[in-house]
Amino acid sequence: MATSKGKKIAAKKNPAKASAVKRVAPKEKLTVLRPSGKKDDSFFELVHDVARQIPKGRVTSYGAIAACLGTRMSARMVGWAMNTVPSAKKPVPAHRVVNSAGLLTGKHHFKPPEEMQKLLEKEGVKVKNDKVMEFSKVFWDPAKEL
Repeated sequence: MATSKGKKIAAKKNPAKASAVKRVAPKEKLTVLRPSGKKDDSFFELVHDVARQIPKGRVTSYGAIAACLGTRMSARMVGWAMNTVPSAKKPVPAHRVVNSAGLLTGKHHFKPPEEMQKLLEKEGVKVKNDKVMEFSKVFWDPAKEL
């Protein structure tokens, strides 16, 4: 497995984070948006790989996924990646990704929008007024748990 110089440096600074990224996608090169504005498929695939690992009955945030991938300020890019879930190669449990306050901000991408809440409640996550109840109890931090 080839590792880039950046990953080697990251491993020295924070071995836990570096190993989490390697386990998620060991052969992928982590990059973000190209100057043209087109999506970078490898970043989107990394986001999908992390989202696939969210356990049933738990939720995470766009920012937590971004931090896990070493791109802490890219929460919005994670959101864009989650928009491409219908075209993903493997199923992605997009309903388990919410904003940092526990709000179901991605619900308008579900048909019907209430489907996101129904899927979460089916897994035992309580939702009231489009917000995950007891958010800190069901929050899954990929940087710590991968």
